[in-house]
Amino acid sequence: MSSNDKKGMFDWYFKSNLLIRILIGLILGGIVGVAAGESILWVSPLGSLFVNLLKMIVMPVILASLVVGAASINPAELGRVGIKIILFYLVTSAFAVAMGLLMGNIFKPGAGLALGSAAEAAGRVLKQPKFIDTIIAIVPKNPFGAIASGAVLPTIFFAILFGIGISYLKASSDDRIKKAGNTLFMAFDGAAEVMYMMVRWVLQFAPIGVFALIAVVFAKQGPKVVGALGTVTIAAFLGYILHVVIIYGGLLLINRLSVVKFFKGAKGPMLTAFVTRSSSGTLPVTMTDIDKNLGVSKNIYSFTLPLGATINMDGTAIYQGVCALFIGFAIGMPLSFAQQITVILTAVLASIGTAGVPGAGAIMLLMVLNSVGLPVEAGTPVAAAYAMILGIDAILDMGRTSVNVTGDMVGTTLVAKSEKELDMAKWKK
Repeated sequence: MSSNDKKGMFDWYFKSNLLIRILIGLILGGIVGVAAGESILWVSPLGSLFVNLLKMIVMPVILASLVVGAASINPAELGRVGIKIILFYLVTSAFAVAMGLLMGNIFKPGAGLALGSAAEAAGRVLKQPKFIDTIIAIVPKNPFGAIASGAVLPTIFFAILFGIGISYLKASSDDRIKKAGNTLFMAFDGAAEVMYMMVRWVLQFAPIGVFALIAVVFAKQGPKVVGALGTVTIAAFLGYILHVVIIYGGLLLINRLSVVKFFKGAKGPMLTAFVTRSSSGTLPVTMTDIDKNLGVSKNIYSFTLPLGATINMDGTAIYQGVCALFIGFAIGMPLSFAQQITVILTAVLASIGTAGVPGAGAIMLLMVLNSVGLPVEAGTPVAAAYAMILGIDAILDMGRTSVNVTGDMVGTTLVAKSEKELDMAKWKK
């Protein structure tokens, strides 16, 4: 037997599907927590270790991925088409977070779990800054201080501006400046790739960490948390459906395009995204079908679809809204209106670079929670509630990825029609 044929001792673990392992960790944690009761609390340090690992990677991921995402947009392409599609992606993402928050406020997932005490919740509310202060604080006085202190919104703002600056250097006609821009881009691109690798490493520990966190929750709270997770799933998927029907369908109707024709032509990429849970992986199918079925010119979709796979995350934005409210209700601290607006700002800004990150939804949720003063700290109710969400992330991810890809196709189709790059004969068949 050659060395390549030898199997490692833990191949059964590392070579199996990660999302299935996390789901198994969630289920086993619940079973063991209920069966063993408080005698299982000794596993708590494993959950704390997982939380620390997640916190370790958040800020570097934000900085590196957002700089690369912003720097990847060629300034020459930021003409009419670029401005139109970016505005579409950002505005619909804002509506998507609002839709998620609406579903969360209607269903109130997590209400009654009481993972945290009322006194702790009241203390956190008193510490929340005014909304206008939050807006002003988006511009950092010291970007390095913002990064070091874990201030998410200022770091996002700085990273986007820095990335746009690099994109202009790369496009310079001065060879020295162009070389400097490319060097900076390669450095941050390399840093981003390292962080993506570290994210994959950390997520390998996720099943164990989720098991420990959930076992402790069930040991203290009992099986009533199952109903709360079911409510989260229903709220998220209803938000996905309503966003697609109302926002996307409404925009198509306003532009005098058949909703039925669109969804008939887009069903292939929508189903592929649902099964694969990957916007980037679905891209070849999306490009083929939007050309063949919907008549969009390659001049448009060759730019807008890859860009959408990077910055358009409407489904993920809905997920952020629902899950942020779930965690707030679960710990006994429903998010205020100002905090919910902050959730919208953070999710929209963060969407520019994190779509390509493995486990993007979970990483974005960490950013959102930090922005509203609910950091995931080891041993806290927030960490327990976050672990519950992570356990069902695979289910929620199927719907949100399908919405993301659908949004890419709607935006591309509308921009193509406005630029007279849409073959209307395809829509009359």
